[in-house]
Amino acid sequence: MTTCGPGTPGSAKNDVEFFYDIFSFKEKVPMIFTNIEFWIFFAVVLAIFSVIHPQRTLRNAFLFLVSIFFYWKTGGVFFVLLLFSTLSDYGIGFAIHHSQKKLWRTFFLVLSIVINLLVLGYFKYSYFFAEVWQQHFDPEFEYYHHFNAAVNQVTGSKLSVDNLVPPVGSSFFTFQTISYAGDVYRRKIEPVRNILDFGFYVSFFPQLVAGPIVRAAEFIPQIYQPFRLTQREVGISIWWILKGLVKKLFIADYIGVNFVDRVFAEPAAYTGFENVMGLYGYSLQVHCDFSGYPDVAIGIALLMGFRLPINFNSPYKASSVGEFWRRRHISLSTWLKDYLYIQLGGSRSESFLT
Repeated sequence: MTTCGPGTPGSAKNDVEFFYDIFSFKEKVPMIFTNIEFWIFFAVVLAIFSVIHPQRTLRNAFLFLVSIFFYWKTGGVFFVLLLFSTLSDYGIGFAIHHSQKKLWRTFFLVLSIVINLLVLGYFKYSYFFAEVWQQHFDPEFEYYHHFNAAVNQVTGSKLSVDNLVPPVGSSFFTFQTISYAGDVYRRKIEPVRNILDFGFYVSFFPQLVAGPIVRAAEFIPQIYQPFRLTQREVGISIWWILKGLVKKLFIADYIGVNFVDRVFAEPAAYTGFENVMGLYGYSLQVHCDFSGYPDVAIGIALLMGFRLPINFNSPYKASSVGEFWRRRHISLSTWLKDYLYIQLGGSRSESFLT
């Protein structure tokens, strides 16, 4: 039996492979809350954060960089979309703030909305619309993913150009940057002067992939406040993390694998009662899947002194359909109400453009 010491060629090769494995993107093993790799990553981040948190500029820059790394590990090359969204809305925020005429301020706000929605629409829905076009208008039409083709040409990678896997979390950081432009337009906040501070707001890793959606006016003031965390809040944060993991691992995944998937795969093999219970089980599975991740995100953020909004408030305890939707995915529904419904004239409240 032979062993490789610290200076041997075999050891050097293993070290290279070890670090490559840590810093490379693995499509089949993304860095998510249910993966042990994430908790190792978070332990390192929290250890460094505990040392540097009194230095606000260094702290924000550090969290921005580790958030970009997290998104690279989760979504691969699509991290460039996150950087693009950060850079474009950072500049647009200043343009809105410094424009003296309302016409120009409105123009830059609309520009932010158009840029963000075009990017979101292309990377999330272009393949869907291409399929619809092919089925109903042009059977010979072939989808071609220009972004992946460009990446392949530059990096030599082998991303698919005839299919599209939407980048994870794109809806969340898109809605956040739109809210930033809207809040600057309405003078609710000043534009962020440091690009690293703004990048930290857009990309904060706990809520980047699965929410909750964080509004600029609520979160940006926090990045300039001194770190504070009480003993009670430590206990609350751990409770949020454990609650989210139990929802995801021990309820959603267990019910899905051991009951719901089987019933949906062969409904004729089960009784009517079992099929009905499969439907109820699916509802519970979806709820725990969607609410588990934001719960963990809230707990992780709180451990670092940042308060995120609650995203699910026991929707199945609602006494009406309307109350159910008010309790479910709260950050999204309130965002749509405040930044879309009201702004399109859905209430008597003042809109962006009036």
